[in-house]
Amino acid sequence: MEFTLTPRLAELKERAASLTGKIMPYEDACENDNGLSPEAHAAIREEVLAHGLQAVNMPVEWGGAGLSVLEQVVVQDELGKLTNALWDAVWRPANCLRACTPEQRERYLAPDILGNRRDAVAITEEHAGSDPSRITTTATRDGDGYLINGEKWFVTVGDVADFLIVLAYVRPDDEPTMFLVDKDTPGISVKRTPRYTHTFVYEHPEFLFENVRVGPEAVLGRIGEGYDLTRDWFTEERLMIAARTIGAAERALRLAVDWAKEREQGGDLLINRQMIQAYIADSVTEIATNRAFTHQVAWEFDQGGDRKTLHAKAATAKLAASEASNRIVDRCLQIFGGRGYMRENAVERLWRELRVDRIWEGTSEVQRLVIANEAAKRGLDDLLSFTTS
Repeated sequence: MEFTLTPRLAELKERAASLTGKIMPYEDACENDNGLSPEAHAAIREEVLAHGLQAVNMPVEWGGAGLSVLEQVVVQDELGKLTNALWDAVWRPANCLRACTPEQRERYLAPDILGNRRDAVAITEEHAGSDPSRITTTATRDGDGYLINGEKWFVTVGDVADFLIVLAYVRPDDEPTMFLVDKDTPGISVKRTPRYTHTFVYEHPEFLFENVRVGPEAVLGRIGEGYDLTRDWFTEERLMIAARTIGAAERALRLAVDWAKEREQGGDLLINRQMIQAYIADSVTEIATNRAFTHQVAWEFDQGGDRKTLHAKAATAKLAASEASNRIVDRCLQIFGGRGYMRENAVERLWRELRVDRIWEGTSEVQRLVIANEAAKRGLDDLLSFTTS
C-alpha cells in the first residue's frame, strides 16, 4: 500500500488550489448579488482554461482534462472550499454525455467541454425525487421523432444551460430514455425559479415541456437505457459530492481554529477551552477518516472494480462525508458565535450550502438503502474490504 500523493496528484492538488484561490474573491459578490455578472463568469472561464481543469471527467482527445476518478476527487476536494457553490463554475459535463454519438459530441459535448455551451440534467419531478422510476414525463413517437411532455424540477444550472438532458418514458412501452434537448426548442418554458436556502452561483428552475418535438438524433444512448445512464451519473457524482464536502469542512475548520487562537473569552483564548478543543478534535477526526475512505473508493473505481459494489461504496462515501461535513460546519459556526451567523462569514455560507448535500443526488436515506440492499444481496465482504489485486 502507498498512502502518499504521487507527484501527479500533488501537482493537481496545487493547481486546483491555485484555481480556487483565483475564484474565491468572487464569493462576496455572488452572495450579495445572488449570482455573478457575465464579466465575472468570463473571467472565471479563462482561469479554468488557463489552469487546464476544464471538463476534468472527459478525455483529453475530446478537449477535456482527462483525469482519473481519483484525480478528479483530489481536484473536487480543493474546489469544495469555495462558497456559493462556485465550484460549479468549473464546469464538469454530465458523465452520461460520454454516450454521445460522434454527431452529438460535435454539437453538444465538444463546446460543453470548452465552456462554450452548458448542460443541465433534468430528471427530478414533483413526485419523483430520489426514485427516478416515478417520473411521468413522456416521449410519444411522432413520425420519425418524439413529442416530449412533462415537468422537471430542481434543474441545477438550468438558468444558464442552453441544452437539457431529459429523462422521459418512451411510449407505448414506457422505456426510460435520455434525450438531448436544446433549451430554446418550442414548447419548453420555465414554470418558476424558486429561491433556496443557499445562494448558489446558478439557479434551479422548474421546466415545462409541452409537445416539445425532437428528432431521433436527440436520443442519448439507446431507447430504454435511461436508468443505466442515470445510475452511472449518480454513482460518480456521489463520490464528487463526498470530496467537495470534505474540502468545505476543512475550510470551515481552518477558519474556526484560526479564530479560536485569537478570540479571548473569560480571560483565556477559545482554543484553550475543552469544549472548543472537543469540537476541533471531532472535526479533525471526521475530515481525516472521510478523506481517506473517499480516496480509497476513487482508487477502486480506477482499478475497474465491480460496478454494483462501487455503487454501494460511493453511496457510503457520500453518506458519511455529507453527514459529517454538516456536523463539522455546525461546530465551526458555534465556535464563531454570533459572528458565525453573519452572511459575510464563509462558515455561515458553508453551513447553509452543505445542507443540500444530504438531499441531492440521492438523500441520505436513499444512500442507506443502497448500502443495506448491497449487504443483503451480496454480503459484507466487498463493502468492508480493500480491493485485492
